[in-house]
Amino acid sequence: SSIGNFFRRSLRRPGRREGKDEASAAENTPPRVAQGKVGERSSILCSGQFFFEYLVVVSLKKVSEGCYEPKISYQFPKRENLLKGQREEEERLLKAIPLFCFPDGNNWAPVTEFTSETFSFVLTNVDGSRKIGYCRRLLPSGRGVRLPEVFCIISCLGCFGLFSKILDEVEKRRQISMAVIYPFMQGLRESPFPAPGKTVTIKSFIPESGTELIELTRPVDAHLEHVEFQALLQRLSPHLILHIFASAVLERRLIFLAQELSVLSQCIHAVAALLYPFTWAHTYIPVVPECLLDTVCCPTPFMVGIQLRHLERVLEQPMEEALMVDLCQGRIIRAVGDEEQILPLKLQNEMLMALTKHNDNNNVLTSEQVNTLVSEAFVHFFVRLVGHYSSHIKWGRSGSGAFQERSFCKAVSSKSCRRFLKRFVKTNMFSLFIEEAEKSRIPPEGNG
Repeated sequence: SSIGNFFRRSLRRPGRREGKDEASAAENTPPRVAQGKVGERSSILCSGQFFFEYLVVVSLKKVSEGCYEPKISYQFPKRENLLKGQREEEERLLKAIPLFCFPDGNNWAPVTEFTSETFSFVLTNVDGSRKIGYCRRLLPSGRGVRLPEVFCIISCLGCFGLFSKILDEVEKRRQISMAVIYPFMQGLRESPFPAPGKTVTIKSFIPESGTELIELTRPVDAHLEHVEFQALLQRLSPHLILHIFASAVLERRLIFLAQELSVLSQCIHAVAALLYPFTWAHTYIPVVPECLLDTVCCPTPFMVGIQLRHLERVLEQPMEEALMVDLCQGRIIRAVGDEEQILPLKLQNEMLMALTKHNDNNNVLTSEQVNTLVSEAFVHFFVRLVGHYSSHIKWGRSGSGAFQERSFCKAVSSKSCRRFLKRFVKTNMFSLFIEEAEKSRIPPEGNG
C-alpha cells in the first residue's frame, strides 16, 4: 500500500501555473526537444548521457499455491555514494519496478512455452522527473515448466526502437547464459548515447561466436524516436483517432484497454506524441498494475492503459467522465459525447484526409514515413491554430515576456477556431508551452 500511495502522489503533475520553475524547465535532450513528448524528463539520478541507469531482472517468487510475487533478482550496476535523498528515492522506485514488470497480478503458473513480449512503462518521481522502463518478458531457456522473467532497462532517454534492439541482444544472450549479458550491458553503459541520425557501435564477445559488432542508430527526428504511429493506425479508424486527440488536447481523462502490454504501451505513447510540440503533463501510466486500478477514479486528467481482462472492475469504479477505448475491437466503450464537435471542422477534415492517405498507402510506406506523415498532419493543425503566439508576447525592458491571451484569441478570424482556442489556452500543456516561450527570448543588443 505504501508503494501505491507513493505512486499516486508522484503521478500527480503540477497544475496550471503551479510548480512553474520545475514543471516547465527544458527537458534533457535527447529525448525531449524543447516541448517534446511524455515520459522523458531527465532524472536527478541520471548522470550524463548514459544509455541507461540500470538493468534489473524481475523474477516471480512463490508466496503460496498459485500465487507469485515479482521481485528484483538482479540489479546492474549497483549504486554507491548516493546522497540520502537520492538513496531513498531509488529504494522507492526499485520497490515499484516489479509492479510494472508484472502488472497482470500475482496469479501465475509455470509453463513450457511463452511468447516473449516487449513493452514500456513510465515512472514519475515526486519532483516531476520521469524515467522509462523498457521491458522484455521472456521464458528462460531450459527444460520442463518454468516461470517467465522480465529484463527491464531503466533509462531517462526515450527511444523505443533503439531499446527494443538492445533487448533483442539481451534475450539472445539470456538463451546462452546470464553471465554473457553483463559484459554487453557494461559496454553499452560506457558508450555515448548517439546524436539524432548517428550510430554507436558496441563490441560484444559471445562464446563460440566470437566478437560481434552491434550498431545502434538513433532516428533523425528526435521527437519521433519513441513513437510507432503504425500501432495506433492498425487498430483505430481515423475518426476514432481524432476523437481521442480531441479529448487529449483538452486534457480529459483517457482509458485505453487491450490484452497485450505491448499494444497498450505503443498506442499510448503514440497518442501522447500526437500532441507535439505540446506535452501531456498529467497522470500518465501506459500500463497500470492491477493494484493501482483505482487510478481511474482520479478527478484530475489522466492517460492510462489497462489490460482488457480488468474491464468489468474498471466499469464498476465510481469514475467521472472519461473516454474509454478498446484497442482490440477498435471501438469506444464510453465517451463524453461531444468529441465530434471539439476540433474546428475544416482542420479536422484536413487531418482526416492525411490519416486516410496513410490507409491508402498502408503497404507502401515505411514505419518512419508513416511517423513523419502523421506527425506533420498534427503539427500543421497546431501551427494553423497557435502559430501566431509569438506575436502576442509583450516583451519588457528586462527581457521578460508576458503573453497577451485576449489579443491572441481575437487574432483568429474563424469563429470555430476561436471557440476552440478559448478552451485550449486554459489547458496546462498550453500554459507550460507559453511559460517556456516567455523565458526564451534573447534581447537584442542595445535593448532592454
